[in-house]
Amino acid sequence: MSERDPILLFGDLSGKTALVTGASGGLGLHFARLLARYGVAVTLAARRKAALDGACAEIADAGGEAQGVALDVTDARSVREALEGRSFDILVNNAGVSGAARAADLSGNEWDQVLDTNLKGVFLVAQAAARRMRASGRGGAIVNIASILGHRVAGGVSAYAASKAGVIQLTKALALEWARDGIRVNALCPGYIETDINRDFFASEPGQQLIRRIPQRRLGRPEELDGALLLLASQAGSYITGSTIEVDGGHLVSSL
Repeated sequence: MSERDPILLFGDLSGKTALVTGASGGLGLHFARLLARYGVAVTLAARRKAALDGACAEIADAGGEAQGVALDVTDARSVREALEGRSFDILVNNAGVSGAARAADLSGNEWDQVLDTNLKGVFLVAQAAARRMRASGRGGAIVNIASILGHRVAGGVSAYAASKAGVIQLTKALALEWARDGIRVNALCPGYIETDINRDFFASEPGQQLIRRIPQRRLGRPEELDGALLLLASQAGSYITGSTIEVDGGHLVSSL
């Protein structure tokens, strides 16, 4: 094992506990698997607990520790009940929806769904987790999953972009308020990451045109978020709070 082995760098994660929201698939499930590989006891959260059973079994079969919990991030009562009697060292606030629609056609209900999930939900879960981190006296790490669309905009995602910009500012505000409690709050801003959900779109001509606008001329892979997530969740990032890390192949520095 070399001195640069990531297990050495992030070895303090072993024995910690984490809550990952939106963990029934996509990046949430990826993050849960990643933390479990580093010895974190992971609680996977989604609206339907049954959707998590297979993932928890898979993590357990690989030697990890995982359990599922039903959680609707938009419902304060659901958040309270899901975290009742639980305390976590790490929170990965990942639950989110896209809500793609042109602004002129966007209904009030669609706007509310996106903002309630992506922004209100992040606040409710962070607040509940931070109260328990503070009560434990150990502090903790909160990683809010934002997006490069919190910094820039694209057509048809006005609600999503507004919600992710809100997550970035909320992250900074919470980091300021909770720093003295030993709670670090940071945001991870992925660029365009290839997943099962978007693979067909990126294979189309409009998707290919978008890829050509990324300086690295390719999509990111979920595992290319691992280093940033582990940094923010572990003591390797102990002096990082109120920050955002963009993982986007240079998209944010590309010309308009």
